[in-house]
Amino acid sequence: MNQTIEVALGERSYPIRIGTGLIGDPACYAPYLAGSQVLIVTNETVAPLYLEPVRAALAGRQVEAVVLPDGEQYKTLEVVGRIFDVLLGRRFARDCTLVALGGGVVGDMAGFAAACYQRGVPFIQVPTTLLAQVDSSVGGKTGVNHPLGKNMIGAFHQPRAVIADTATLDTLPDRELAAGLAEVIKYGLIRDAGFFAWLEARMGALRARDPAALAEAIARSCRCKAEIVAADEREAGQRALLNLGHTFGHAIETGAGYGAWLHGEAIAAGMCLAADLSRRLGWLAGADVERIRALIAAADLPVAPPAEMAAERFLELMAVDKKVLSGRLRLVLLEAIGAAVVTADFPPAALRATLDEGRRAPS
Repeated sequence: MNQTIEVALGERSYPIRIGTGLIGDPACYAPYLAGSQVLIVTNETVAPLYLEPVRAALAGRQVEAVVLPDGEQYKTLEVVGRIFDVLLGRRFARDCTLVALGGGVVGDMAGFAAACYQRGVPFIQVPTTLLAQVDSSVGGKTGVNHPLGKNMIGAFHQPRAVIADTATLDTLPDRELAAGLAEVIKYGLIRDAGFFAWLEARMGALRARDPAALAEAIARSCRCKAEIVAADEREAGQRALLNLGHTFGHAIETGAGYGAWLHGEAIAAGMCLAADLSRRLGWLAGADVERIRALIAAADLPVAPPAEMAAERFLELMAVDKKVLSGRLRLVLLEAIGAAVVTADFPPAALRATLDEGRRAPS
């Protein structure tokens, strides 16, 4: 059953439409197109599958497309420049609309281009991966990577709408599906213990792509993120909780080389490290750490970072993080399953022990 979740941001509020058969429906796009010019931004993997249905849904307008290379390693200023080349070369005006058709990398780059072009033009998110449907397409975070740090160059720019067609998950590789489940698990960990227990009971169904289970997981994840974004759009407070595992995970992605680990894989290992540090601080029970590792493993995700990544390298990369304030590293940690906090109140020795011993955790 199709459903709509609202991201409540006053005049900039927008819907997240979730269901099947949405991607080629003209009615899903028409209310959110500012003018007659539309640029579809996609990649080499997604274009053969979904570019033509989206183009057909936008018939009657000037529709152009830019097809980018696929992979986190291409999420750079240089590649975003290709989007600007088309916008300028085709004389796109300020009332144009960009359509981000793909996973999180496409959504981040298209959104960043929309935020920058003529100081801001509208865009629509059409996420085709589970990770993008439950997380990156919602909330207006856009940006690119730098060799020294992930997502350190970007802007907040909210979409006009999110169109999440769950049928696109039928073509998603198993590894990409698992990567998306990492972000789903995150929502249970940060504020919904009941959802975490629901995931423990249904992880097998989710891995088997049961349509009802996936639809429920996507909807519950989107509701959680919509509530947090509505309360704290620019991450002045509780929105930082959405970064559970991300400071560790971004270090893994940067250290391993962009694209070697999928974002969700790195976040999964990062959440296990956050859980371990929380246990060392006496905040999280050891049995809960084991529940977290077991669920992440059941999702076919790693529970430990690369064994060859030394603690010194971790600390070097974690120092280049958006949550560092006045030289102090802040982390999202757990007081319980379903209760997360942002804190800089942890002994450096405890963090070092987590990084040293976390590499030897069972995988």
